[in-house]
Amino acid sequence: MAFSFFQKIGRAIAGKSRVDDDTLDAIEEALIESDMGVDTTLKIIDNLEERVDRDKYMSQDELRGMLREEIAALIPDTKPLETSTKPYVILVVGVNGVGKTTTIGKLARYWKGQGKKVLLGAADTFRAAAVDQIEIWAERAGVEIVKQQMGSDPAAVAYDTVKAAVARGSDIVLIDTAGRLHNRVDLMNELTKIRNSVRKVLPEAPSEVLLVLDASTGQNAFAQAKEFARATDITGLVVTKLDGTAKGGVVVGVSDRFGIPVRFIGVGEKIEDIRPFDKQSFVEALFKPEDI
Repeated sequence: MAFSFFQKIGRAIAGKSRVDDDTLDAIEEALIESDMGVDTTLKIIDNLEERVDRDKYMSQDELRGMLREEIAALIPDTKPLETSTKPYVILVVGVNGVGKTTTIGKLARYWKGQGKKVLLGAADTFRAAAVDQIEIWAERAGVEIVKQQMGSDPAAVAYDTVKAAVARGSDIVLIDTAGRLHNRVDLMNELTKIRNSVRKVLPEAPSEVLLVLDASTGQNAFAQAKEFARATDITGLVVTKLDGTAKGGVVVGVSDRFGIPVRFIGVGEKIEDIRPFDKQSFVEALFKPEDI
């Protein structure tokens, strides 16, 4: 059975009347097991040690409070997306299996629910059935889609999508891209072509590049973020499959290491199961027995 972050920290400090090296070691182990990464974990532990040395004694509640503060300090603040620019073009990237296409469908519904006119671009033309899948999500969300046949040039699809968005007065454009293997240079280079193609229509596009990461993949999420950050300018993260038993520490570790804000989190399979990321609520949820 997978233990939540709350349970791991609870085990680390249970029955402790003071904070000693063993306590800090147990907290360090809990942080690493939660996939915060070694560098981020050491930052937290070093800061805790300084505060413990200064305050000498503290209760378990005080220690939890300090830990909350140190974790929150490492997550970049997330400002609401300024989607007032029309059309607001969002390029969605990520490897196969992280829930990228599902996330696009959820985001489409989210913004449509806010009264926005949303257009999807099916630029994942490499994978069999990818166009069919995003078309299904477009139908579920009740939004329009621009598509071509499988095997078409992804950059051309992206170009046509943005051009259509301008003509139709769309507010939000979500462009799906091929689920790239982050170690495939040729596929990663395709992102540059897509970006350049949309700039032929809108020189300032894309407005955002969102990287979708699966919280349950652990340390592999760090490798994916590293390679995608090399290939394109990532402006935000969407973390999927995030609940109390998932390794939510990856949210902290990746955003701290790369300085990229988390924009949204996926918390279930339903189309409405996506939330704008709130740092304080997320950190508080880590220390509660309930699911995030």
